[in-house]
Amino acid sequence: MKSKYMKQEKMPSVISASNALLSGRGSCCDDDDCLIEPSENNPLIISGLSDAVSAMLEGIGEDTGREGLLKTPDRVAKSLRFLTKGYRQDPEELLKNALFTESYDEMVLVKNIDIFSMCEHHMLPFFGKAHVAYIPDGKIVGLSKLARVVEVFARRLQVQERLTQQIRDAIQNVLNPKGVGVVIEARHMCMVMRGVEKLNSITTTSAMAGQFISSQSTRNEFLRLIKT
Repeated sequence: MKSKYMKQEKMPSVISASNALLSGRGSCCDDDDCLIEPSENNPLIISGLSDAVSAMLEGIGEDTGREGLLKTPDRVAKSLRFLTKGYRQDPEELLKNALFTESYDEMVLVKNIDIFSMCEHHMLPFFGKAHVAYIPDGKIVGLSKLARVVEVFARRLQVQERLTQQIRDAIQNVLNPKGVGVVIEARHMCMVMRGVEKLNSITTTSAMAGQFISSQSTRNEFLRLIKT
């Protein structure tokens, strides 16, 4: 059964039209470092994306027949498939495949997880660090899976606020821990390369659940640890 995270994301029209040709949507992972992904280079999808990129190049006044741009549409199409591969992965299934029974009940924190995503408003990159913590309640998860969940949600068109909440909710839904805390710090190219052009601006978002909300000491410990 697909989780709500798979259902709520709408695929671009060119991808939706060829949905039946995808070999799979979820992920299968038996150890901490593997992530089996569906084929990223479906010919029909790549062709449709490539045509769209060609139209964009023509729209900005470029000559798509010149030497430097001959293979650009295909390159961009394949790049977009990689950068948006999170649409074809299920973060909850990823977590469920690495659950272990343990009595440990103190905070588990993985900080400074690199994130690279694209804002859905301008399709320009934003990048930075994610800090993810939870307090187990009988179940722990393989540490690399916390980073994998961040990666799955980041590899979609995003806004940082929603990305932060989605990471929290996936961990809460699968582990049902005593609490979850997520903080993301990122630079947005839509604020750096265009618009207000503020080169040093950093956006920080947080999403908490359970003891990270109800206990000020727990929240303070989390925030202190991510700064050390």
